Amino acid sequence: MTAPFEMLSDEDLARQTQAGSLEAFEQLVYRYEGRVYGFVSNSGQPPTDAREVTQDTFVRAFQAIAQFDPRQAFAPWLFTIARRKCLDRYRSAPRLADTSPAEEPEDLDDPFELLSREEEGRNLWHLARQRLPETHFQALWLRYVEDLSVAEIAPVLGKTQTHVKVLLFRARHALGRELGKTALSSRTQSPVRPDPPLAVLPHPLRKDKHANLAS
Repeated sequence: MTAPFEMLSDEDLARQTQAGSLEAFEQLVYRYEGRVYGFVSNSGQPPTDAREVTQDTFVRAFQAIAQFDPRQAFAPWLFTIARRKCLDRYRSAPRLADTSPAEEPEDLDDPFELLSREEEGRNLWHLARQRLPETHFQALWLRYVEDLSVAEIAPVLGKTQTHVKVLLFRARHALGRELGKTALSSRTQSPVRPDPPLAVLPHPLRKDKHANLAS
């Protein structure tokens, strides 16, 4: 007896899609639609564009499913397509004036300590989205929201594993500097509280999922 689609792995569903099962692909869409939309929308796309890019991602995935190797993980392959669609949309959009912030001041504190002192964890992703370059933000998102390994993130971003590690380090470091400004302001207005034992970057969509920043 064939197992229900809900019981199959992503890779098995992809394999069945390659064999012509539209129902298997619909299950993949069900599993990943919200995740892809979260990745796309947090990569700087407005809601309307994010929905279109998400749809385009799955259309392209279905068209290219024959090229997927089921011996590999499905998620990195899908997010690679999503990122390419984001880049396509960015290139086709009208260019706006550069509003990037000025060069940040020299780091004055350890970023992990600053992260552990940050009380408003739910604002971390908003801060990261506002302050980090797109590739840095995407590396953080794929690592701590999607739980992809460095080896899986590398083909998504088109980088080597070493480059991904550098991106993650720089992103955490830059985020730590931004949090340092908030922490310094907070310490001048309220008593110092003990640091939590671990620096945690919260999952912005699922409350029950947290990722330890100390890789």
